[in-house]
Amino acid sequence: MPIWLQIVLPVAGIFLGWLFRWLYAIFQLSAAEQKAERVLLDVVNEAEKEKKEVLLQGREELLREKTQQERELRERRNEVQRYERRMQQKEEALDKRVETLNQMDSDLQEREKVLDEKERNLGVQEEHYRLELERISGLTAAEAKKLIISDLENEAKHDAQVILNKIDQEAQLNAEKRAREILVTAIQRIATETTGDITVATVNLPSDEMKGRIIGREGRNIRTLETLTGVDIIIDDTPEAVVISCFDPVRKEIAKVSLDRLIMDGRIHPARIEEIVQKVTKEIQQKIYEEGEKVLFELGIHNIPQDGVKALGRLYYRTSYGQNVLTHSKEVAMIASILASEVGANRDIAKRAALLHDIGKGAESDSDQNHAEIGMEMAKKMGEDPLVVNAVGAHHSDIEPASLEAVIVQIADAISAARPGARRETVDNYVKRLENLESIAESFNGVEKAFAIQAGRELRILVNNEKISETQVKDLAQQIAKKIESELRYPGKIKVTMIRETRIVEYAR
Repeated sequence: MPIWLQIVLPVAGIFLGWLFRWLYAIFQLSAAEQKAERVLLDVVNEAEKEKKEVLLQGREELLREKTQQERELRERRNEVQRYERRMQQKEEALDKRVETLNQMDSDLQEREKVLDEKERNLGVQEEHYRLELERISGLTAAEAKKLIISDLENEAKHDAQVILNKIDQEAQLNAEKRAREILVTAIQRIATETTGDITVATVNLPSDEMKGRIIGREGRNIRTLETLTGVDIIIDDTPEAVVISCFDPVRKEIAKVSLDRLIMDGRIHPARIEEIVQKVTKEIQQKIYEEGEKVLFELGIHNIPQDGVKALGRLYYRTSYGQNVLTHSKEVAMIASILASEVGANRDIAKRAALLHDIGKGAESDSDQNHAEIGMEMAKKMGEDPLVVNAVGAHHSDIEPASLEAVIVQIADAISAARPGARRETVDNYVKRLENLESIAESFNGVEKAFAIQAGRELRILVNNEKISETQVKDLAQQIAKKIESELRYPGKIKVTMIRETRIVEYAR
């Protein structure tokens, strides 16, 4: 092969390869341009499509907004029309009312003229009658007026004397019961050097040797116990017994339980005494709260604050004439609820006020107010209804009852305290007292029959109208009341009611 051919052939191959790559590149560029045109066309078509959709949505939104505005406009137009119709109706009504008032004014003027004329005629007739009466009676107007005033004055004096007699009787009947209640409440709230059955408690000892351990070396144990509990511990010659004296029943209970546990434990020294007293105090306080909650749950009363629940629970350890005050308050609440339902009063207010009526007896206060006033202040602080507050303060008539519910609380309190067996008194003594009441009344001359009623709280006496005159009835009642006071012993008060009647019997044959 010639040399030139050997040179030409590679060069030609190289050229042909370059030409092929150049043609391929042109082909690829043309394909890319076509693809780009297709992509651009797709993008334009998509943009046109989206543009149409946006325009369509805009037209729909505009149509909806236009429809909404047209509907609101119609509603407002209808409302304005209704308002205009109402205004027109009111104007017509006012016109009619003005017309009616004008007519009434005209009628009143006419009637006023007629009444003036009648008044003038009556004045003339009155003067004529006055002169005629003076001529017939032989008295002038001034003399007749003086005579009438004298009669009225005598009648008023008689009525005043009747009222004074009634007040005197009620005061005498209420004085003893009120005094007893004040004394019992004061004794339980203030510790004084007075003793009684309700102020002492006895703790039994296993042996007389335990007395020495309770006293301790140089009296350390007994002084510690008295200081921590606030009671007086009396150790005398009574075998196997120690007496605890205190007017606060809660402190007395704490001391009694603590001493019982110390005796059972056997370790009696100041540190152990302090530990036991603290533990028992917590238990008693918890017991107080539980007793208050228990009563509230049984009566279905709610929304009492914790201080009120504790004050109610403290009534569990208080007594009045031997009657547990918390049990008494619960009983009064039940009675008041029944009475309120019978007479149509508010049962909830009556029951709530009745339960709280003696809450002042459970107050931890050194105030010199009576328990009704303290209870009223506590009820105010507890956010009770003003009717409940008034009923609490008025249950002993310290203030005037402001509602029917307050009167119901007074009645329920009296029923609970007066029923037989409620207070410390045996049945035999109760029956004997009733018989003594009747026999005392029947011992007076002129008494036909006497009946002890209302659990011995009232003595109803029938007198002979021929032997006892109307003016002698009051004196006889006072004599009977004084004899009862001097010869009998009884709790509360006894009402003496005298009955005198004139009975005339005729027969038609």
